[in-house]
Amino acid sequence: MEPLADISDLEDRLGRPLTAGESARAQALLSDASAHVRIYTGQDFSRTNNETATLRAQQGVIRLPQRPVIDVSAVVAIGAGGAPDLPVTGWQWDGLDVVRTAVNSPVINLPEAWHDEDTDSYPGTYRVTYSHGAAFVPAAVVAVVASMALRTLTAPSLAGGVTGETIGPYTYRTDGSGAGTAVVMGEADRQALKSFRRTSGMTMTRFR
Repeated sequence: MEPLADISDLEDRLGRPLTAGESARAQALLSDASAHVRIYTGQDFSRTNNETATLRAQQGVIRLPQRPVIDVSAVVAIGAGGAPDLPVTGWQWDGLDVVRTAVNSPVINLPEAWHDEDTDSYPGTYRVTYSHGAAFVPAAVVAVVASMALRTLTAPSLAGGVTGETIGPYTYRTDGSGAGTAVVMGEADRQALKSFRRTSGMTMTRFR
């Protein structure tokens, strides 16, 4: 995946162009920072059309993991033990991130031979085809990725954990938050990304 921030985002925050040495490292640091953000939030933040995801329903509710959801085009119940995969009829998308489908909806599409003995062959897993993502990466996400990359890029030493160093007549100290060549996500970064993180939960839906 493409990084969630680019070189210009770093230069804008530095107020100057990157040096040759900084440019050689910047792209890798942006990629590392973006990977940390994606793992922490569970979000891609990239526009993706017609992605197919395999998801488990809870009481007929399928919660789509990537946001914002733009469109849902297909829902297919996955068969087990030799049962065929079946398109689901009557599913509903709530316009946000939930698809609702009756718990036993695949059964109404089953051949007669499957009805009596094999309805348990549909354990509640589905393939959902949907489009998601914004046209632009949210500004708060760009800011966090750029900040994480810059902390490493502009650190006075490549040695992780260094808080002070003397070179000839010159002495400097750092705040100790850097990690050498590694990009690190701090608590302030997590707080800035809190609203983008998927929280666990379950919605109960009844069908009559």
